[in-house]
Amino acid sequence: MRLCACLIASLLLSTPVFAQCGGYFSSFVTGLKSEAVAAGHAPATVDAFFRSVKQDPAVLRADRAQGVFQKPFIDFSRRLISQNRINRGRSNAQKYDAVFDRIEREYGVSRGVLLAFWAFETDFGAFQGDFNTLNALVTLSHDCRRPDLFRPQVFAALELYEQDDFDPARTTGAWAGEIGMVQMLPRDILENGIDGDGDGQVKLKSSAPDALLSGAKMLSSLGWTPGQPWLQEVRIPAGLDLSRSGPSQKYSVDEWQRMGIKPREGRLPDGSMPASLLLPQGHKGPAFLSYPNFDVYFEWNQSFVYVMTAAYFATRLEGAAIYNAGTPDPGLNGSQMKQLQTKLAARGHNVGKVDGILGANTRIAVQKEQIRLGLPADAWPTPGLLNRL
Repeated sequence: MRLCACLIASLLLSTPVFAQCGGYFSSFVTGLKSEAVAAGHAPATVDAFFRSVKQDPAVLRADRAQGVFQKPFIDFSRRLISQNRINRGRSNAQKYDAVFDRIEREYGVSRGVLLAFWAFETDFGAFQGDFNTLNALVTLSHDCRRPDLFRPQVFAALELYEQDDFDPARTTGAWAGEIGMVQMLPRDILENGIDGDGDGQVKLKSSAPDALLSGAKMLSSLGWTPGQPWLQEVRIPAGLDLSRSGPSQKYSVDEWQRMGIKPREGRLPDGSMPASLLLPQGHKGPAFLSYPNFDVYFEWNQSFVYVMTAAYFATRLEGAAIYNAGTPDPGLNGSQMKQLQTKLAARGHNVGKVDGILGANTRIAVQKEQIRLGLPADAWPTPGLLNRL
């Protein structure tokens, strides 16, 4: 059925329109309050929830200063993974053995996976962040870089407040609004929060069972397949067609075996399982097969180097050997990476923001240019490639 122009205009005029980002901060907050009331929240509750909110410049500085993700996989993983963290991870695995047994039984998420997130996100709960969570969420919603991500979290926090599970003035966490030992956003807490210790409350900041079970439920809701692997180190043969590598390229385990891929230790999984060959620092560096569960990691964090490191650390916590670092070709520094991204964009490739970070789009573009230039197509950018472009 088609609506006449006058009816469409009437509907548009009767629907409140709220600024999605930007403008005066106080006016933006007023818009959030009006939107909350329009959605059915009590005006007095909304006023109380937003009463203490302030813009936090430190949040914006933290958002702009994520240079650690410019480090290549070997440097990044060696920085985050220490023997101390491995020892503490295995100690916590024993301490909360019953909790991990329950997680594996109910959600099929292996304990190493959650231990790795717990270690990297908060150092097993020791450093959970001291940013006021509401201030962080509203500041990032007002900022026009990613309002679509953070704006819904403000209203999720309001729902938690109505359930007495959020204090606008006192709840603290990471600069990006995550809360608790495994750092979950308010919407994730609403949808996946679990009272793991049976005290009648979901306390992700102080209860490891609550945090771990909530994290497991979240991974399950994002598509984690019970009992399946996520990452495995492999050896690649000389002469392999490297254009087949990369997270977007998937072949069955049987096909990889026919191409000469062998596990560095143990056995490969079921032959029909799809897998991608990942060469985080090119064909002369470490090599891994990733399986469908690996893709779920990107629902938790968008950084390729973080996801690679978290997934690898999970295998280490479950007994895998230290990867063979090999002798990768030198990579690019941050300035060179920006030059590369600029050149790739000029050639029509979609690299996203020119930020000096080797993300998924930049890797795909690099691989295409390597193929065009007759170079090893392993998606690892080198000074040689930069000069050729």
